Amino acid sequence: MDKRYEVYALADRHFYETPDRLSADGQEAAPLYEAARRAAPEGWKAARIGDWLTLAPLGPDGTPLPDRAQGWKIHVSATLANAERIAGIVWDYCVPRGIAFKFVPGPHLVHLRNAKYAGRDSSGKFVTVYPADDEQLHTVLRELGRLLEGFEGPYILTDLRWGEGPLYVRYGAFARLFVVDERGSLVPAVRDGEGRLVPDRRAPSFQVPEWVTLPSFLAPHLAARNTTTVGELPYRIEKALHFSNGGGVYAGTDTRDGRKVVLKEGRPYAGLAADGADAVARLEREKYALEQLAGTGVVPEVRDWFLLGEHRFLVMDFVPGRTLNSFFAERHPLIGPDSDPSAIADYTAWALRIHGAVERAVEAVHARGIVFNDLHVFNIMVAPDEESVSLLDFEAAAPVGENGRQVVAHPGFMAPADRRGADVDRYALACLRLAMFLPVTTLFVVDRGKAAHLAEVIADRFPDVPRQFLAEAVAEITRDVPGGRPPTPSAARSVPASFVEPGDWPYSRDSMVKALLASATPEREDRLFPGDIGQFSDGGGLGLAHGAAGVLYALAASGAERYEEGERWLLDRTDPPPAGTPLGLYDGLAGVAHVLGLLGHRQRALDLMDTILRERWQRLSSDLRGGLAGLGLVLDDLAHTTGEPELRERAAEAADILLRRLAEPVADGQRPRAGLLRGASGPALFLLRRYERTGDRRLLDAAGEALRRDLAACVEQKGGSLEVDEGWRSMPYLGEGSVGVGMVLDDHLAHADDDTGAFERARAGILTAATSRFYAQPGLFQGRAGMILHLSRTTTPGADADRLAAQIAGLGWYAMSYQGQLAFPGHQMMRLSMDLGTGTAGCLLALRAALGTDEAGAAPAHLPFLPPPARHTERGSAN
Repeated sequence: MDKRYEVYALADRHFYETPDRLSADGQEAAPLYEAARRAAPEGWKAARIGDWLTLAPLGPDGTPLPDRAQGWKIHVSATLANAERIAGIVWDYCVPRGIAFKFVPGPHLVHLRNAKYAGRDSSGKFVTVYPADDEQLHTVLRELGRLLEGFEGPYILTDLRWGEGPLYVRYGAFARLFVVDERGSLVPAVRDGEGRLVPDRRAPSFQVPEWVTLPSFLAPHLAARNTTTVGELPYRIEKALHFSNGGGVYAGTDTRDGRKVVLKEGRPYAGLAADGADAVARLEREKYALEQLAGTGVVPEVRDWFLLGEHRFLVMDFVPGRTLNSFFAERHPLIGPDSDPSAIADYTAWALRIHGAVERAVEAVHARGIVFNDLHVFNIMVAPDEESVSLLDFEAAAPVGENGRQVVAHPGFMAPADRRGADVDRYALACLRLAMFLPVTTLFVVDRGKAAHLAEVIADRFPDVPRQFLAEAVAEITRDVPGGRPPTPSAARSVPASFVEPGDWPYSRDSMVKALLASATPEREDRLFPGDIGQFSDGGGLGLAHGAAGVLYALAASGAERYEEGERWLLDRTDPPPAGTPLGLYDGLAGVAHVLGLLGHRQRALDLMDTILRERWQRLSSDLRGGLAGLGLVLDDLAHTTGEPELRERAAEAADILLRRLAEPVADGQRPRAGLLRGASGPALFLLRRYERTGDRRLLDAAGEALRRDLAACVEQKGGSLEVDEGWRSMPYLGEGSVGVGMVLDDHLAHADDDTGAFERARAGILTAATSRFYAQPGLFQGRAGMILHLSRTTTPGADADRLAAQIAGLGWYAMSYQGQLAFPGHQMMRLSMDLGTGTAGCLLALRAALGTDEAGAAPAHLPFLPPPARHTERGSAN
């Protein structure tokens, strides 16, 4: 699970939102530090940019002074207790000296930047100071260091610490410069020793760029940093199991007796929980709880407790087995297209036994006076006998008598605010009853009332699950929910009269369109439609995958009336586009240009292409999402519709570059990414469309080779499903899985015979991947909607109407309500999403492709450049 989503779920109950919009009570503005409430000094400019309040001196004419592009910058670390005082001290120091700086303006944002799953590369950074040169750097470190002597704060992992105080230094960018990195992504940049733009690396470890000389006054501090090692410990660390902002978890061996152990690290002042406890305090809680539970047989035993370089370590016995979540992919009987009553019965019996074992383990914990407070499938270890269980990770545990609230939680098992003490564990056990059979309980973060619907689905799919078992779970989950209701005893669905089934077309279309428009915020500048957290890092919610362009595209493809206010919003935000906006089809300006062109705004589309072509676009990655394949498709399409020779030449150049890259062998040991968005199938799609324009057989042959490269990265699963092998998991999905490869395979076979039968065999396996009875999410790129889109267009034998209908019905498992209309949750399912890649717009597009084919005069809905394939046509439009 991507823990970033939890941070973006704090500020709004319906949608992912930037944490800087978090308010104190949902209505009033969040509190700000005294320094943040000060008026900008005369001759200074103040600006709020995301989490930061920036202050910079102006020139004599009142205009901003030229930015120093890069150099050594100073970061000041802070705790919640001392941040306000530090902000005032830095302000009072920097303003009289004309030194630009920025700081995090309020305690809620400081907490989020230092929370357990905040980014390790930004943890602890409360203030940034921008010295004019190395001489001023040294002066500020000495003088400000004395002013802040004795102040504490989290260790900043990316930086070098100055002395023992809260000041740190790092070489990096001051100005907003960007460059295409080795993976083809647009990233922040600095200039190297020869003046070339290169990525500004921000890994969670201190590094000096090779062309930069470390100032001599920093050398003693680097030497001091390197004195702390693990060499003298009686433990051999063998593997990092997990990292968070609070520290690492490591597997190792006690060298004194050869016993396997786990070492858990706590960083002081970092890894904050909801109650403000840092990682060390939480590790102390875990130690206390485990000592209270010693001898129960359901928790690891404590072996050691020590301090190393200010970091606290807890050493525990290694518990053999596998976490419960790892069993779903191999055991769950809905993973696959066909029902096997005996497999369902066997799984049901096992799941009920495991849940019973977990209940008994929790009862044992409660009997010792401890509340677990963080029960979920990743914290339950199933022993090698696959019957008995242990409980892991007691950092949130508390005495029963405290009757406290939950402070750390997995979203799918997060108790409501009214649950306290042992009731927190009882809520999680109720969620586990449903999650064992349908692991989508994260939906309860949006609406706990969904529990009754899921219980009905479980009762229908798993007939041996006792109805009382489900009814008790629903009653516990929906306690105090207005309108909460128990599941019906029969398998029949019982839903509110206002509920719209996704398959009830065109009513479902009209309802989704209303939900999309109701969610729009044209008054905001950063985004128009709420969607995935990716929209907050791609230039302002503009793009096709997660921004306004994708939703406008889906509305047009679904036959909805034009949303002219939304089009004006997109036109305004691209005049000019924000600095740093990516260039690609799904992540940036090329996709925006394509959609604006389709909507009739041709000149703006051409202007955006001019912006792209002024960049070093030839260095983009090869893929469809943000690389040359996607850009080439848009260039080729606009060249065809406008007749612009420059665009035609650049499209041909993009194709030639991809041909050269595809001719290069894959390096030994390299695992290239596969799939439609990031793999070789994207270049294959572009080369196919170029072939349809030109008839150049080289392009068709190269497209076939690109598809073979992606198929080589696929693996056949039990049951015949062909999926992309990522090394630690396999993926069937449209975006980065096998189904996206299958869509391009369909198009390739419309032009070329499959002499060996390899492509047809692959398509059959991909069809199996697209007809499983369970997918964890509803979205287009990583969920069931992508399967619906594929099944609606594929020419694979066996892709019949019944399989498609089953997937459409399954989409209803995730259906939610937004202002009384049909909507769907986004990636990680902690909030609703309206975007194309993860949310309601993508579901709308897929359902329109599947169900809207009989509408009079309606063109088939499809993803850009992926219309329904024809059989063995030599050339045709690909728009």
